[in-house]
Amino acid sequence: MLADELRFYFPSLRTDEPLARHTTWGIGGPADYYLELKNQNELIQLILWALAHGLPLTPLGQGSNVLVGDKGIRGVTFRLRGEFERWRFDGDVVHAGAGVLLPTLSRAAAERGLTGVEPFCGIPGTVGGALQTNAGTPEGDIGSRVRSATVVDSKGGVRVLQPGDMSFSYRRSSLAGVTVISVDLQLRAGPKNDILAAVDRQLKRRAQRQPLGTRNCGSVFKNPPGDHAARLIEAAGLKGLRVGGAQVSLKHANFIENVDRATAANVRDLMDTVRRTVRDRFGVGLELEVWTVGE
Repeated sequence: MLADELRFYFPSLRTDEPLARHTTWGIGGPADYYLELKNQNELIQLILWALAHGLPLTPLGQGSNVLVGDKGIRGVTFRLRGEFERWRFDGDVVHAGAGVLLPTLSRAAAERGLTGVEPFCGIPGTVGGALQTNAGTPEGDIGSRVRSATVVDSKGGVRVLQPGDMSFSYRRSSLAGVTVISVDLQLRAGPKNDILAAVDRQLKRRAQRQPLGTRNCGSVFKNPPGDHAARLIEAAGLKGLRVGGAQVSLKHANFIENVDRATAANVRDLMDTVRRTVRDRFGVGLELEVWTVGE
């Protein structure tokens, strides 16, 4: 059996792993195979094994900004842990593994008197996931800080990409679909106390405006040019709208919360209703910021 063969190489393999345990929405069916990889050699070994057996690979970071289907994900779902969760500073450059959590990195840089990543202090995701979508806030996005990125391609080849090899725009990145394993981010020195104060201000503002502590994925829709998705959704009277266990947040209209054992189908239906209503009322087509994966 494939599971026995894969477990020979990766004893920690889990089969039929409920992915609801691994997403901030608390939603998602089972992964056929689930692995947490500790280093680059394990990642390359997995890619080559999956390629030889014709199985798809799906990376999963912190599980934010993603909706996993109720039937789960076929093939191998993996998360980068171990050495991928390490970072180090070299002057005003930070080398961070793809598994490093953004709030952890922001705080570490601030403590070192380095500015540039404090806009990400409240984003509950990983560096690798952030690079896939060019995550950010009105104060800045991660793509603007990238000095180089190391990636592994679909055949297990390792490449170091320079700025000219990558492109970033609003919630878009040429790294989408590529397995990033590490990145060098360019920071700059500044007054430590001022940087720490900026982090604290952003966290307080986020707590005031967003439904922290609930089961959600972060922002669901991208902001259309010159406007905000939350404003349009609220103006359409959709705050509090519910489908099954999924509800448009009463605190921030661009969040959908899992309030009572919501399914991915509930969330999809609610997203479709929001998009249709906003389009009919205002003629604006909302584009998803959240990724949908699985069945």
